[in-house]
Amino acid sequence: MKKEKSSYKNEQKLTDKGTENRKISIVKEYALLTLGSLLIALEVHLFEIPNGFTIGGVSGLGIALGKTINFNPSTFIVILNVFLLLLGFIFLGKSCGIRTIYCSLAYSGFVKLFDIIMPIKEPLTNEPLLELVCVIIITAMGSALIFHYEATSGGTDIIAMILKKFTPLDVGIALLCVDFLIAVSAFFVFGVQTGIISVVGVFIRGVLIDAVIENFNSHKYFTIITTKPDEIRKFILDDLSRGATVVNAEGAYTGEKKTVLYTVCRRFEAVKLRKFVRSVDPDAFVVITTSSEIIGSGFRHIQ
Repeated sequence: MKKEKSSYKNEQKLTDKGTENRKISIVKEYALLTLGSLLIALEVHLFEIPNGFTIGGVSGLGIALGKTINFNPSTFIVILNVFLLLLGFIFLGKSCGIRTIYCSLAYSGFVKLFDIIMPIKEPLTNEPLLELVCVIIITAMGSALIFHYEATSGGTDIIAMILKKFTPLDVGIALLCVDFLIAVSAFFVFGVQTGIISVVGVFIRGVLIDAVIENFNSHKYFTIITTKPDEIRKFILDDLSRGATVVNAEGAYTGEKKTVLYTVCRRFEAVKLRKFVRSVDPDAFVVITTSSEIIGSGFRHIQ
């Protein structure tokens, strides 16, 4: 009876700990989604609207339409986002739809807020290429944060995610296909120079977003062949809080009994593990590879 009560208490502790970790994970997720939305809204307000850059997306379409009929671009952004959000619910599912609604509303709200508290009518500098670089870098960072959690900032990002789900296209390529047509509109609305800058910006942004996303998902995969597995396993479990797979092995040439440990960790953890392995077993054979995506406990989960 006592054993049953003890077992129940242990299970309850594990359940409570899992619930607490999940809450922390959700708070972190939405904090990063908010940051991504903030970054995108900031670059739209500071650089895209004043320069007339139509580098794809609802913002680009809103800027072009706003210039054509002399209307505030934020109005078009809201209307188009609502329509595309409905498509997101239909094709991407409820989970992604909820996060996308949050990012879309946060993004639209930030754009409107920036327009109220610090209105900008003219470009910040006389160097459109310099401002284009700022647009690309900030957008890539914000979009990558949002895409990392299988969400979008609304607008044509939803179309890109739909294409990614039903076709072999990567997010960057899908965005490129969708946003290219919007960028071309700059030729007719703002002239040849802005049109060229917008088209070039679309191509560079698509490539950079893919690169940033891959960097976010990058992890180190270790294959450690050692004669001192206990110390290394303890370090992985206790100090890194990671799991590992242990396999008994035998050297093909020497016939010596050895142990192979397989584990995956983040880049900053990889540095610690590599140093520790060398300190306890200088003769250990270590293979370290980079993986762009890890799915499982402690990493990403399939939605």
